[in-house]
This record gives sequence, structure tokens and C-alpha cells, in this order.
Amino acid sequence: MEYTVQKLGQIAGISTRTLRYYDEIGILKPARISSSGYRIYGVKEVNILQQILFYRELGVNLDIIKDIINTNTFDYKTALIEHREKLLEKRNQINLLIANVDKTLSAEEGRISMSDKEKFEGFKQKMLDENELKYGKEVRSKYGKESVEKSNNKFKNMTQEQYDEVQKLATDVLETLHVAFLTGNPASELAQKAADLHRQWLCYYWDGYSKEAHAGLAQMYVDDERFTAYYDKEYPGTAQFLRDAVLIYTGMNK
Repeated sequence: MEYTVQKLGQIAGISTRTLRYYDEIGILKPARISSSGYRIYGVKEVNILQQILFYRELGVNLDIIKDIINTNTFDYKTALIEHREKLLEKRNQINLLIANVDKTLSAEEGRISMSDKEKFEGFKQKMLDENELKYGKEVRSKYGKESVEKSNNKFKNMTQEQYDEVQKLATDVLETLHVAFLTGNPASELAQKAADLHRQWLCYYWDGYSKEAHAGLAQMYVDDERFTAYYDKEYPGTAQFLRDAVLIYTGMNK
């Protein structure tokens, strides 16, 4: 079966403007152009669009989706299986938050007691699950399963004060890093302060700190496009600048 832009947009629940944009950036080209100049989409394009929407639902940006779909090793069935696993993880996250809300309501009604720590367990687990979804495979491969589990447990056992402190540190790292980046010197006092703040932030998560691991993580920020996109969001080149600052801070730049 074939569809025009308007018809495909209707059955997919997206705008015709979005489909035209996908065509412009080369992520979803129509099967053909009709004699009247209309974009026409077939079964193959419908399947590709479904994949795009799955990836978008999981928070993957369009540039990465385009690379995934256009690679020679892309397999439709394998992708569906992976989507299912990730969507199940996402459902578990939502169920955990719902359970947290239900428990909080019961506590408010006086039917059970609930500690302040318990009130935030759902949010902490959601954050861990999201990180596992995005980076779990790479981090476990680099640091080992045991180290990752210890880090996760340390995070889950944070007090509310510690949780607030680590969130503030995360903001301080980025703010200091952005100002330091504008100097262009990773060895500057400000850049080294950003590297030290980054170390302090890591120590809230890591079971133990080492200069080698710190430098290795900073290198991952450059090697992995997902980390790079996060740090380069406002100032392209920031991930590499942080890497260089950390290498100097740890003495691993030799």
C-alpha cells in the first residue's frame, strides 16, 4: 500500500511538516515522486518511520537515528526487539514512580509511615534506569559490573542533603566549565577548578576515586558522541576541553 504525505502523517500521528523535514535531512525519503509532484511512501518507508518514532520516544536525537538506520548492519527485527526491551524498562520506571506516589498518598492519609529517604527512591531509581539505558553497556564494559553496582548502590543510599549537594555540584561543573572554555586554556586556574569540581561530583557516585579512572572517563566524553553532545550542547568543543583539563589535573597528559 502507498501513502501520500498527508495520509501517512494521519496514520502515524505526526504532521506533514515533520515528514517533509525528514525528507529534507535525508532520514526518510519517499519511495517516489508522483507525476503530480506528490511524495509517495511505501511499506519500506512506513517501517522506517516506525523505527524513527520508536527511537524518538526513547530520546535519541535525529542525527544518531539517521546514522543507525542508514548503517549497512541495521536489522529491522533486531531493532524491534531492542525497542521492546527499552520500552519495558521505561514502563518499569513509570510503574516505580506510580508506586512511590501511592505510598506517599498512604503516608499522607496516615495509613503507613514513610521516611524522607523513601520519598525520593523512585526518582533515584528512574535516574539510574535512564543512565543504564543510555550508557550501561559501555560503562560496565569499561569499569566492570561490580564497580557499576557499587556506584548505583552508593547513589541509592544518598541522603536528601547529599542528593541536593550532588545536583548543585553538577550545575557548578557546567557553569565553571563554560566560563573556562571561553579562555581557551585547559591549564588555566578556572579550567582546573572545573576539573576539581568534576572530581568532587564523581566521588558522590564512585565507590573509589583514581586519577586513571577520572582521565579514562574524560576520554569517553570525547569518544562517545552521546557524552560529547551533552557537553557540546552550548559550546561545541567543550567535551574535548574538559578532557584536556582533566588530563592536566590528573597528570595523565604526559
